[in-house]
Amino acid sequence: MSKQNSAETRERLVEAAAHTLRTEGYAGTSARTIAKAAGCNSALIFYHFGGVDPLLLAALDRSSQERMTAHREAVAGAKTLEDLVEAATGIYRADIEGGHITLFSELVGASIARPELRKEIVARADPWIVFVEETLERVIGGSPLAKLMPPRELAYAAITFYLGVNLFTHLDADRTRTESLFNLAGRLAPRAKLLTMRFPRRKPNPPTGDRSV
Repeated sequence: MSKQNSAETRERLVEAAAHTLRTEGYAGTSARTIAKAAGCNSALIFYHFGGVDPLLLAALDRSSQERMTAHREAVAGAKTLEDLVEAATGIYRADIEGGHITLFSELVGASIARPELRKEIVARADPWIVFVEETLERVIGGSPLAKLMPPRELAYAAITFYLGVNLFTHLDADRTRTESLFNLAGRLAPRAKLLTMRFPRRKPNPPTGDRSV
């Protein structure tokens, strides 16, 4: 097998794995179903990736890389909490439509019965926590809100909330209840403006013995 053919086969398998996991779920994903979608022999999954789970993780990595690039662009211009809520709403809708959260959620669910997946999932969640923390630090760092709710803790809360919201979306067929949460955040963000303002530091008083004559 030439290098070009090998790369093309890996690409087809990654795309087929992502499609199968989104449409069939983890329970319905196997070497056979992925190979059928890719139009190749199932033995190639083990040859190129060593098994089904490593292939599924490769599919998640591909999706995460694409989404991270898009998300960084989405929040790049955010200067206020209102901007961030607007960006987060757009990100949520794009992730639902694109199926990224389905990939992640299916593998999180699988890790309950397959402990060997947990370490891999945690390692892939960490960059997202860092991304959210850095974004919050840039927008609200140094403000009263950041002192009350440090960006690191807010990042953990945001990722937990976001995953939970997207999981619940599968039960909320018309998305009215999940959309209402983002609408609520949009109404609250302007009211938190005072907490996100960075006040200038007070200049220290000069020493008593250094008064001018």
